[in-house]
Amino acid sequence: MKKEEKQEIIEKVTSLLKEIPSSMDIVKKGGNRHKRFQYLANHMVEKAIEKDALIISENRKGIAILFKTNSKADNFWKDIWTQLGLVINVTGINNAFRIIKNQNYIKKQRPAEGDYLYCWFWGILADSRGADTQVGKEMKDEFYRQSREYQIPLYAETRMRKNALVYQRFGFELFHEWQHPSGDTMYFLRYIPPAKD
Repeated sequence: MKKEEKQEIIEKVTSLLKEIPSSMDIVKKGGNRHKRFQYLANHMVEKAIEKDALIISENRKGIAILFKTNSKADNFWKDIWTQLGLVINVTGINNAFRIIKNQNYIKKQRPAEGDYLYCWFWGILADSRGADTQVGKEMKDEFYRQSREYQIPLYAETRMRKNALVYQRFGFELFHEWQHPSGDTMYFLRYIPPAKD
């Protein structure tokens, strides 16, 4: 991927993160908040490229990060420098402990055994949104294609009710709701692929 292309994606992810309750919670307030969102977006895009998890719609207005993973995939010690960078440049120390506690609860909702796909991020720029738009359909089709190809479930969560409804319209099932400490409801969704013939 060319440097300019990657920068364009990072800028789009930066603006999308500013609309998502979970990222607004974790990004420390005050100071140059835009720079913190940029750092987070850069981290996410770099990790997605490294893990071959970046999905970009044809018109480049939809961006998703879809990891093939399992419960044993996270290695705290391997990622410690990255984690420290995020604490210093994005969350701040006070936020970090709360974030870890919330993330532990969220991870427990995913499978303890076996591989699965995890939609870490899915954003569509405002002028291409809507359940019936081509961008949403195109990206959903790619999620399902991977889930069917690998024959593994696909997991996602959101604190935005309208997004949870879109996921359900796309064929995800809502399997759990959680009163997030922020006061919002978090919706946990999954898609189980049909068995191959």
